[in-house]
Amino acid sequence: MPFPKLFRLESNPKGRMKTSPPTRILVIDDNPSIHEDFRKILQGESIDDTQFFRIEEELFGESKRAHHLGGFQVDSAFQGREGLQKVREAQSAGTPYPMAFVDVRMPPGWDGVETIAQIWAVQPDLQVVICTAYSDFSWEEIANKLGKSDRLLIIKKPFDTVEVMQLAHTLVEKWSLTHRLSTEMTNLDALVSARTQELQAANQRLTQEIQDRTLAQEAHAQSEERFHQAFVASPTPQAIISTNPTLYISVNASFLTMTGYTENELLQTELFDLPIWDAPEARAKLSELMDIAHGIRHWHCKIQTKANQFRTASLSVEPLMLHERRHLLLMVEDVTERISLEAQLRQAQKMEAVGQLASGVAHDFNNLLTVIQGHGELVLATQNLTPRAKSGIEQIMQAGRRAAQLTSQLLTFSRKQIVQFRATDLNLLVSNLTKMLARLLGERVQVQLALGQNLPAINADSGMIEQILVNLAVNARDAMPNGGKLVIHTRPVEIDTSYTSCQPIARPGLFVCLEVTDDGSGMDPRTLERIFEPFFTTKPVGKGTGLGLATVYAIVKQHQGWIEVASQLDTGTTFKVFIPAIEKAAASHDARFDNTAQVLGGHESILLVEDEPAVRDLVAHILQDYGYQVWQAGDGREALEKWQQCHDQIDLLLTDMVMPEGVTGRELAEQLLLDNPRLKVLYTSGYSPELISEGFELRENINFLPKPYHPKTLARTVRECLSATHST
Repeated sequence: MPFPKLFRLESNPKGRMKTSPPTRILVIDDNPSIHEDFRKILQGESIDDTQFFRIEEELFGESKRAHHLGGFQVDSAFQGREGLQKVREAQSAGTPYPMAFVDVRMPPGWDGVETIAQIWAVQPDLQVVICTAYSDFSWEEIANKLGKSDRLLIIKKPFDTVEVMQLAHTLVEKWSLTHRLSTEMTNLDALVSARTQELQAANQRLTQEIQDRTLAQEAHAQSEERFHQAFVASPTPQAIISTNPTLYISVNASFLTMTGYTENELLQTELFDLPIWDAPEARAKLSELMDIAHGIRHWHCKIQTKANQFRTASLSVEPLMLHERRHLLLMVEDVTERISLEAQLRQAQKMEAVGQLASGVAHDFNNLLTVIQGHGELVLATQNLTPRAKSGIEQIMQAGRRAAQLTSQLLTFSRKQIVQFRATDLNLLVSNLTKMLARLLGERVQVQLALGQNLPAINADSGMIEQILVNLAVNARDAMPNGGKLVIHTRPVEIDTSYTSCQPIARPGLFVCLEVTDDGSGMDPRTLERIFEPFFTTKPVGKGTGLGLATVYAIVKQHQGWIEVASQLDTGTTFKVFIPAIEKAAASHDARFDNTAQVLGGHESILLVEDEPAVRDLVAHILQDYGYQVWQAGDGREALEKWQQCHDQIDLLLTDMVMPEGVTGRELAEQLLLDNPRLKVLYTSGYSPELISEGFELRENINFLPKPYHPKTLARTVRECLSATHST
């Protein structure tokens, strides 16, 4: 095969001959003299043409002596990163390099092998010649790092001039042939694809023609009675209307059920006399179809039933001839529930995606907050603090509490928060929260309670239900900047199938409804569609996190309920939260920890397992201050080793739920309880989805302590767990 012509002669408009630009070759070497050598060789400044042509004749049987060797354009790069940048620039300019000579040793920075790997990631088809000394990498080492490739050759230093020129010509020709072949294959693929599309289109047309002809033959063969029977029995709501005048000629039972009208009310009635098609877009579309030959398929519009309910319908209209007069066949499918479910699915997918991120952030952040708040409380408890220092620590603690509330919201709406369900009296919970709400909302907002009688209990986490009420109340307050009225209403509700037909998210059964109504500014439909999205807020920057209603939505879902909202601008907003009712009696009170009360310590031995060193040191310090003996472990495996040393002494296992090294807190507790069934166990975590699983239940406020926690809360929980009669 002859060497490629480096210059191409072309005619310009004046009849003179001109040459195309020389082929560009990239040299990457940290030695400037090497670049000069390559430039002399490849640009034809010092080449023995005779020797080169003799070798060409021996290899290929012919030689192009009419042209002069060299003529390449040599671009230089002195480091791997510089070479990569030149390759990128050439790619962007549409003039990629066909080949490159790359030195192996280029201190500092990338060596030649790393440089080639980086360049191939940008231009995979670049032909590369590695310039190496005998002391550099072996071929096996290079192949292991880059993989064996037909794009890679090695030339040993010092290299021969003719050898360099041969490699340049051959690899440039190879690269050029490869590109031409690729272009031809692309053109061929495009031609085949176009022809295939033509054949497919022709086949589709032929198939449609066959189907149309078959349908026409069947239509002629069928009697009018059989057509009527199929029309009447169809589960799809259908109606036949004449186009001039526009009258209902026939309707089937499904159409009557969907619209709520009787057959006598519809037949021979003008199409637009009834409000079914009062939606402007539906009326316009049907009016347009009266005068055109084709129909429509699956066009969405709003229809109005006799009960003044608006439903979303998928409308298909087909023109047909009956008794030589033009009619329209209307096929109307009620897709209200399907569209609602699709919207719920999209919302759930968004919540899940953001929730995965939020739960991971909140888990790590809770560890940090545990350390910050724990040490802050310890510092505040010390004597002789200056007023300035004490004020600074209190500011830190206040910021920590706000951050803890935010992470709690993140965990709640991502459904990674621990939920401790129990029978709860919603009326009692709302009543106990009223005083706090009054202080929170201010004097301008009047709070009214309308608590239902004989309200059944709900299986709920009382803290989370309070969070729902607080979030809804705060949103209502913000919607009433000049004051207003907030009504909190509770009542039992029996949901039946007629209600679920209007509200696809509902389900039949006995529920307790918490209704929160304000007379504030309200929301437009576009805002109403997005209010439950995480981080969506209409409040000014710094006035809201956008997590309030997303948290409410997540809590309601965790309680197996649903939430409905109705709002109009300048009228107000109503939120309705539905939670399943239960027969079990509700608890009369909700015991909470009081961090101002005295906390008792003890002398028992505790095995503390925590993978976060700062948290572990803090907890050990707090427990030791209360008199306990503490054994520490950084993960489950280390805890098992410590257990072998001191299992006779351990009274309580205090363990994080999620830990590295393949042993979770739950798995560790199960192993130790097999060895000592009387061992007391206290779990702690920033979040712990492992707890929500079959066969594992938490006892209220005894064997789980969520992060972040107050030092006294830790000490009190440990004391109560040790004093409990039964273990986990």
